[in-house]
Amino acid sequence: MQNKNIYIASDHAGFDLKTKLLKNFPKINDLGTKTDESVDYPDFAHKLTKEVLKNKKNVGILICGTGVGMSIAANRKKGIRAGLANNSKIARLIRKHNDANVLVLPGRFINTSEAKKSVQAFLSTKFESGRHKRRIKKL
Repeated sequence: MQNKNIYIASDHAGFDLKTKLLKNFPKINDLGTKTDESVDYPDFAHKLTKEVLKNKKNVGILICGTGVGMSIAANRKKGIRAGLANNSKIARLIRKHNDANVLVLPGRFINTSEAKKSVQAFLSTKFESGRHKRRIKKL
């Protein structure tokens, strides 16, 4: 089985934050958008979820203005558990309790420092399992 891959994608509203995060996390694979020109967020959510689903160890990070559009688009795919987080505590809990495989950030409502902390928390936290596993099976 291949090693874990980390993917990131954004729409135009998340482009600036994505660019800043990539400077701090150079091992993350950038799936676009490559500019701040207007694009349709579902295209990038679908591109990222396709990659995440190739290996159960893979994870992703999506960014749009509020994070809501990307969350909705990502969660339409069976096997994706995308969680919207506006701080590192929530980012940690979506991994620990929900076994989220996609972190969604609100590009217009989170500062760069908190976004970096959130990505670090998401990437370093393990799923707690136990009672949470039973709940996830019901999704």
